[in-house]
Amino acid sequence: MDKKEIGIYENVLEYISLELSRILKKIPDKYKISVEEIRIRYGSPLNIYLKNNDFFVTKDGQLTKNQYEGRLVGKKDLIETFQLVSNYSVYAFEEEIKNGFITLRGGHRVGIGGKVLYGINGIETIRDISSLNIRIAREKIGVSDELIKYIVDFSQTIHNTLIISPPQCGKTTILRDLIRILSNGSKILGGKGLKVGIIDERSELAGMYNGMPQFKIGLRTDVLDGCNKKDGTTMLIRAMSPEIIAMDEIGSIYDVEAIHEALKAGVKIIATIHGNTLEDLLSKKSLKVLIDDKIFKRYVFLDNSKGVGTIRDIIEGDSFTSIIN
Repeated sequence: MDKKEIGIYENVLEYISLELSRILKKIPDKYKISVEEIRIRYGSPLNIYLKNNDFFVTKDGQLTKNQYEGRLVGKKDLIETFQLVSNYSVYAFEEEIKNGFITLRGGHRVGIGGKVLYGINGIETIRDISSLNIRIAREKIGVSDELIKYIVDFSQTIHNTLIISPPQCGKTTILRDLIRILSNGSKILGGKGLKVGIIDERSELAGMYNGMPQFKIGLRTDVLDGCNKKDGTTMLIRAMSPEIIAMDEIGSIYDVEAIHEALKAGVKIIATIHGNTLEDLLSKKSLKVLIDDKIFKRYVFLDNSKGVGTIRDIIEGDSFTSIIN
């Protein structure tokens, strides 16, 4: 049994109310190594997600598909958990709460549901917390070893690359590992390491906690945490002279503008996006221009048919033909 993965799961329980954490600690070890999310919703059964399945958790720590057997979450459970997540200082996390999540030590992320309050500058905070989604961060070193050879351009740089997958199929995990390899230096690049700038808008790639990345992102990597992609691209180009900019979950017209700005500065791009097929991307007006202009030279499609981060296909960006199989 993988003690490290069990340890990651049990460390997360420190942020959950005492009674719920005692229950969650009882689940069998074979499940602990695979838990991806712990869902705590007021008035609903305690819920966990693993391997594309969700289960309710009984008061004895057993997993069940029967909602009536699951241990109901009370208001006290929710309040205590939120206090632990925010370290008993909600004001210290107000900026993160505005974005709907708090990042924990270890790079884990807690999504927040509740009443959203607006002010003159947009969202001010979330009150009357009704649900928490604890997403357990599991770093997978080496998961991109097979992919790296397809994205390297042998002029000692990389091809502009877009990684596409449905949710929870490993696109962020793959991107993070690519960043690590490219930053540290790879044999395929003659041992050379490249300067990588991460625009970590959702605090998932680096998992910054008190200024320290919680994941291995390489020796030559600089991070702008919680910054939007357009502002981040300008800041990185002006101040950090990156050779590559990495960004997670692009989609808006502002993201497209940021990519164009990077390309004008001679910076390469690695990005991810939700989707299943090239047709999915073409249906998004903001991205169609990038495809039509053949900005990306590699489209990497993922699924989880053989585990998270399975490479389903790699499409060459000029001819739109597969370069694997």
